[in-house]
Amino acid sequence: LLLCSLTQPVTPDLLVSPSSQDGDLGSADPEDRGNWTGRLDFLLSCIGYCVGLGNVWRFPYRAYTNGGGAFLVPYFIMLAICGIPIFFMELSLGQFSSLGPLAVWKISPLFKGVGMGTILIVSLVAIYYNMIIAYVLFYLFASLTSDLPWQHCGNWWNTDLCLDHHVIKAGNASFPVNISNTVSPSEEYWSRYVLHIQGSSGIGDPGRIRWNLCLCLLLSWTIVYLCILKGVKSSGKVVYFTATFPYLILVMLLVRGVTLEGAWKGIKFYLTPQFDHLLSSKVWIEAALQIFYSLGVGFGGLLTFASYNTFHQNIYRDTFIVTLGNAITSILAGFAIFSVLGYMSQELGVPVNQVAKAGPGLAFVVYPQAMTMLPLSPFWSFLFFFMLLTLGLDSQFAFMETIVTAVTDEFPYYLRPKKAFFSAAICIALFLMGLILTTEGGMYWLVLLDDYSAGFGLMVVVITTCIVVTRVYGIKRFCRDIHMMLGFKPGPYFRACWMILSPATMMALLVYNIIKYQPSEYGSYRFPAWAEVLGILMGLFSCLMIPAGMVLAMLREEGTLWERVQQASRPTMDWGPSLEENRTGMYVATLAGSQSPKPLMVHMRKYGGITSYENTAIEVDREIEEEEEESMM
Repeated sequence: LLLCSLTQPVTPDLLVSPSSQDGDLGSADPEDRGNWTGRLDFLLSCIGYCVGLGNVWRFPYRAYTNGGGAFLVPYFIMLAICGIPIFFMELSLGQFSSLGPLAVWKISPLFKGVGMGTILIVSLVAIYYNMIIAYVLFYLFASLTSDLPWQHCGNWWNTDLCLDHHVIKAGNASFPVNISNTVSPSEEYWSRYVLHIQGSSGIGDPGRIRWNLCLCLLLSWTIVYLCILKGVKSSGKVVYFTATFPYLILVMLLVRGVTLEGAWKGIKFYLTPQFDHLLSSKVWIEAALQIFYSLGVGFGGLLTFASYNTFHQNIYRDTFIVTLGNAITSILAGFAIFSVLGYMSQELGVPVNQVAKAGPGLAFVVYPQAMTMLPLSPFWSFLFFFMLLTLGLDSQFAFMETIVTAVTDEFPYYLRPKKAFFSAAICIALFLMGLILTTEGGMYWLVLLDDYSAGFGLMVVVITTCIVVTRVYGIKRFCRDIHMMLGFKPGPYFRACWMILSPATMMALLVYNIIKYQPSEYGSYRFPAWAEVLGILMGLFSCLMIPAGMVLAMLREEGTLWERVQQASRPTMDWGPSLEENRTGMYVATLAGSQSPKPLMVHMRKYGGITSYENTAIEVDREIEEEEEESMM
């Protein structure tokens, strides 16, 4: 043993990085946070996060109301201008710093309020998004029967206005049936049985808790908690199923849909291009909104997922895979939905536009009604709702991981060892806050949350992030960070989008939303003024986090007001890559507890030579030195 110890090479203290020292509290090693354990964990998590319920119930409807096939032109242009660049920016920030949406604002502490606004938005969205998953679970269980409960009239919840499709079909064969003043069994099942909305007179009168919905909400929160129990180590494995299985079901629904009689009628309605729509600004705004919400930029999920990557993960490639995959999925979902709607319109003898709806109306009324017209209807219904469940769950994983990561990164030594307990506390708190959504008037509250929680507040957050990274932190410095991380600099396309095109487009979106503001409504119900004010305050509160964060940041600094602003807007000393061997150039020896004068030496000790990334580090160092010499001349 003595001989072995004598022959062991001794590493001088100078070359020991904090990440290789045991018990060093100064290092914020990402190994403490956890990393993705498989090569595809990150990619599938991003796909699962972006491909959600909106791809199925919003995109097809938006496409047909905004020019059909012609809508794809502004859709892909907005994807290129707004979607891909902001997506890549978020991933770059997360991966470079290995920090969550709050701690990442070490890049410019003056704007930490942006991170606080993000967490508030995500928390509100997580409350109502899980309620939608609870509705899906309710329908999933209701499909486990030989006869779907929304197939016929004559149940205790039906009214005299109820008229099922068998009567309509038989009637149209002999004499036309006037269906204008009738209600389908699926619509009455949804509103009068599932929601029991007749027990509430409006948003101010929530009524009693619907215990079956309450149990479904509890189950959905339990599923979410069990999947995020060990952070990305557990959720990263679950997404192998939840991110891929919806595609299998979507293809099955698509094949079944296009083989139905009248399917092409629906597909023609969905894709017939109406190019005159392209002259309308509304179509371009709708395309940008679809991209904005579908990719999930601004919610912190992308940044959080990227923060668990290794430093040199190729997020440039991943950006294009996820964004283009998301767009193709939306288009495919349109075929699956409209082929069935075409069949349904033929069965009922009415135009397609009379059966087409968006949002919950499509998922819980129109599509379930279409399922009752198919042979083996419970099987197809179960498949459809199981697809919605898997689509919704991985988006919910991202929301929860964002909240938990953001707070644990702020208090790593208190919360990281108790992450499972902290995750449970967050899930219980959000479940309790969501109980109002399980009441008879819960749908009114869900609509209010959906309309205002992630509206203009989210756009303000993304616009501010874009401006801070490019103007305050500096586009040159940000591109240099990406060069250090990926081995190449972003090209003129990304620079132009980050500097001008993306912020300008989102500013136009924000202005359009304010000018075209319409009060919330649910069916024929109009929300009272106090509910509108509450919704607007909900959106404003996330925006007000930004000036509140500025005030707090300036109070921590010293000097005149302008000096405080300047000091608070500069990156903190420990901003940069979290592992010391990845810190080069201006990031050398700025990590807490750093001992190594040149992280390159740590690399050489660890890998036994210079790799391509060290060559990049040398190039970046040389660039910085040349710039410093130029500025001194």
